[in-house]
Amino acid sequence: MTAAAAVELQLAIVVGYLLLVLAVGLVAYRVTDRTAEDYYLASRTLGTVVLLFTTFATLLSAFTFFAGPNLANQQGPEWVLVMGLMDGLIFAILWYVVGYKQWLLGNRYGYVTLGEMLGDRFGSPALRGFVAAISLVWLFPYLMLQQVGAGTALEALTDGAIPYAAGAGLLTAFMIVYVVAAGMRGVAWTDTIQGAFMLVTTWAALLWVLAEVGGPGVATAELAATAPEYLELGGEYYTPRWMLSTAITIGFGVAMFPQVNQRFFAADSKTVLKRSFVLWPILCILLFVPSFMLGAWAFGFGIETPEGGNVLPLVLDEFTPAWFAAVVIAGAMAAMMSSSDSMLLSGSSYFTRDLYRPFVDRDLSERREDLLARAGVVVFAVATFLVSLERPATLFELGDAAFSGFAQLALPVVVALYWRGTTRTGIVAGVVASQAFYLSSLFVPAVPATYAGWSAGLVGMGIGLVLTVAVSTVTSPAPDERRAIYFDGLASDDPDAA
Repeated sequence: MTAAAAVELQLAIVVGYLLLVLAVGLVAYRVTDRTAEDYYLASRTLGTVVLLFTTFATLLSAFTFFAGPNLANQQGPEWVLVMGLMDGLIFAILWYVVGYKQWLLGNRYGYVTLGEMLGDRFGSPALRGFVAAISLVWLFPYLMLQQVGAGTALEALTDGAIPYAAGAGLLTAFMIVYVVAAGMRGVAWTDTIQGAFMLVTTWAALLWVLAEVGGPGVATAELAATAPEYLELGGEYYTPRWMLSTAITIGFGVAMFPQVNQRFFAADSKTVLKRSFVLWPILCILLFVPSFMLGAWAFGFGIETPEGGNVLPLVLDEFTPAWFAAVVIAGAMAAMMSSSDSMLLSGSSYFTRDLYRPFVDRDLSERREDLLARAGVVVFAVATFLVSLERPATLFELGDAAFSGFAQLALPVVVALYWRGTTRTGIVAGVVASQAFYLSSLFVPAVPATYAGWSAGLVGMGIGLVLTVAVSTVTSPAPDERRAIYFDGLASDDPDAA
C-alpha cells in the first residue's frame, strides 16, 4: 500500500467513525424534549450501564490516551498506580459521598447545576455565579486539551498529511453538530458506544503490539535493559508526596468537573448510583493498564517521541498496520469527543442557568433557554479551538491545572452537604481563598508550586477546608440561608431508604 493510499484509508476510518457517532446523536435529537432539563440531564432517567459508561467516556480523554502514556514513557509506569488504582478508588468513594446527596437534592428541588444547588442553600446568587464562572475558567483548558490531542494524533497518524489545525478543527466541527442536536440523551448514548469502543481498541492494541515483540516478558526485559529504574517503585519523579498529591487532587477534581457532577443529578435511582460506583475502579484499571504500559514499554523499544508529540501513535505506527492504527486512533478520538461533548453541554448549562438567567434575564423561558444553550455550545467550542491553535502548554500541564482547579471546590462542597453549621460567609471564604491561592501558584512567580513535596493544589484544598470550617464556626448564618434543605426529610425521598 502506498503512503497516500494508507493516509486515505486512515482518514476514511476516522471520519467513518465520527459519522457513526453523529448518526446516533441525530437519532437522539428526534426523541429529545425541547426543555432545559431534558437537554441537560435526559430528564434524570439514566440507567446503570449508560450512567457508568457516559461518566467513564466523559473522563477518559486525551489525558488518558496521550498525556498518560507520554508520562509513563518519560518517567516510568508507576503512573498506573496514580490514575488506575488510587484515583479509581478515590473517585468511586466520592461518587457515593457527593453523588448520592446531590441525587437526592436534585430530585427534590430540580437542581441542574452545582451552582444552583449551592446558591439555593446559601441564598446567594453571587456564590452561584462565582462557582459557575470559576468552573468555566477551569473547563476551558480541559476542553482545549481534547482539541490539542486530536490535532496532534491525526498529524502523527498521517505523517503530517493532515495538519494539526485540520485535526483539531475536525473534532470541533463534529462535536458541535451532534451536541447542539442531541443534548444529554444523545451524548449519553454515544458515550456508551465510545466507552466500549475505547476498551476494545486499547486492549486490541496492547495484544497486537505484544504479539509483534514476543510477549510481555520480552517487552519488560527490553525496558529493564534500557531503563532499569522504570521497574523500581518510587524514584526522583514518583515520590510518595507527589503521587498522593496528584491522586487526591485528580480524584476530588473529577467529582467537581461540571460534566461529571451533573451526572449525579441524572441518575435514575440510588441503585443506579451504587452499581456504578462499585464498577468504576474496575473500568479504570481495564483502560489505564494497557495504555500506560504501552507508553512505558515504548521506551525500551527505542521509540523516540519528538517534543510536543505523543508516544501512542508512534508505537502503533511501528508495530501495527496502517488500518489498525487508524482504528485505535479512532478510539482515541472517541475518548476526546466523549469528553468534549459533555464539557460543552455542561459549560453551556453553567452559563445559561447560573450566569445568564440570574444576572441578565430572570424570566428566561424554557424554549429560549434551550436555544441559548445550543448557541453557547458553538461559542465555547470555537473559542477553545482558536486558543488550541497556539498549543499553549503540554497535554499533562493542561489536564493537571484543570483537575487541581476543580479540586479546590470539593471540600467546601462536601462540608456544606454534610454539616448543617456551614454558613454563607464560611463557604465563600473557603471557595474564594483556595481558588485565589491555586491561581496564584500558577501565575505568580513568588507563590511556590510545591510545599515540602506537596503540590499547591493539595495545599489549596487544605486552605479551603480550614477556612470553610473556621469561618463558619465564628459567623452567623445569613437571614436568607436555607439551612434545613440539605437535611430535613431528605432521606424520605429515597425509595430504597430503610
